[in-house]
Amino acid sequence: MTALEVRGITKAFRTLKAVDEVSFTVEHGAIYGFIGPNGAGKTTTMRICATLELPDRGDVFVDGVSVLDDPRRARKKLGFMPDTYGAYPQTTIREYLDFYARAYGLAGKARKATVDQVLAFTSLAELDHKLIHTLSKGMKQRLCLAKTMLHDPSVLILDEPAAGLDPRARIELRELVKALAAMNKALLISSHILSELAEMCDGVAVIESGKLLAQGRVDAIQKRLQPHHTIWVRALCAPDALEKALLEEPDVSNVRAERGGFGFDYTGDDEARARMLARLVQRGLQPVEFAGGEVKLEDIFMSLTEGKLQ
Repeated sequence: MTALEVRGITKAFRTLKAVDEVSFTVEHGAIYGFIGPNGAGKTTTMRICATLELPDRGDVFVDGVSVLDDPRRARKKLGFMPDTYGAYPQTTIREYLDFYARAYGLAGKARKATVDQVLAFTSLAELDHKLIHTLSKGMKQRLCLAKTMLHDPSVLILDEPAAGLDPRARIELRELVKALAAMNKALLISSHILSELAEMCDGVAVIESGKLLAQGRVDAIQKRLQPHHTIWVRALCAPDALEKALLEEPDVSNVRAERGGFGFDYTGDDEARARMLARLVQRGLQPVEFAGGEVKLEDIFMSLTEGKLQ
């Protein structure tokens, strides 16, 4: 069963159509990035998924449960981590989590065991006596994630979880997200730090002005936008000989000198690329570095979006 299915949701605020017929799915065990400019409709979409907003049209299904027809049951399967959250500053980490565990209906030994488990998972167990107002930004984000996990949801929706974190805290958060996906949970994550998303996401959805522009695997979207690969090669032979050999290869175009070697655009598949490398070796050109260009989420974002404001 699909973990999260967003089916044609539309939401308008007076004359502003914040979300316009948006549809996508997230499978169990997948990390899905949700990207777009400020005001694109990301947070509104996520709030609808989390049952905090009602769509004008469309529906969202969590493990097959409609958030409109049965929101109470859907909430039991959902964990929502907003970009900002309130917390009583004079409470400790454990008191904060215990309060929410009670709100979820946990009692007795089960409540204590659950709180202990999420403290251990988020590496907050040794800090559980600390007051919330003394925590760093990274620790507060861990605490919010721990609170989101208390009822063991199968779908987690995280709105800008890495905002304001230092590099170490971002890396630690990324590892937590990957661990959750390994537990077969589905994760929908919005972020402006595209390099972070590119390193952990199985797929992305790109939204602007309320409209979904693209969705799917990053490499598949890149292939639709740009059918060729960018490849770079360096060899021990004379540069002229390498350049001549590349120009004679099928599916090669735009050969240019780069970083002591040559970059070029290539439209062949992986098997054709392997055969090309073998031919360069057979011709005695002695290639020592041969690498495909990295698919960059930033490039996809800039190609698809125009920076429109609503």
